[in-house]
Amino acid sequence: MSSEELLRRHEAGGARLAASNARSAAAVPALRTVVVTCMDTRIDVQALFGLGLGEVHTLRNAGGVVTDDVVRSVVVSQRKLGTREVLVVAHSRCGMATFSDDDFSEELAAEVGMRPLWRTYAFTDPAVDVQRGVDRLRRDPFLLPETVVRGFVLDIESFALTEVGGDEPAGLAGVRDSA
Repeated sequence: MSSEELLRRHEAGGARLAASNARSAAAVPALRTVVVTCMDTRIDVQALFGLGLGEVHTLRNAGGVVTDDVVRSVVVSQRKLGTREVLVVAHSRCGMATFSDDDFSEELAAEVGMRPLWRTYAFTDPAVDVQRGVDRLRRDPFLLPETVVRGFVLDIESFALTEVGGDEPAGLAGVRDSA
């Protein structure tokens, strides 16, 4: 679908529907939770967790990777909009597991003459990547100390969730425990 098709759908009623739905939703997530997940179009976060509009903040990127920008968004979500929990959800058969950062950078360099300044954060095992993301959030000093951070891998065929690691507070509590 092209951007023109999206704009046509917006004009054909999408804008009215979105405005109508937004009237009943608050800007503050009702469940006080942030979901970090992949941009894969097969993942419908609302359906997966039985959510309505306005219940969670959803952050999506290639692979559902906890990047600097994800951390920034989670901290803003907590400090300004009251969220207290984070779910990091990667999935099986993710495209991010089909290449490496170096290979992708080389492909781009060969095509455009320079390497990107950013990384893709490609990975081989979604469970390992989720655990890294959970650990990063738990250690971040800007997250509130009582934040619950949990990680999961979604089986993209059965849509079953498998938890990765356990839950413990984030923020300074995690830093103090490791000192």
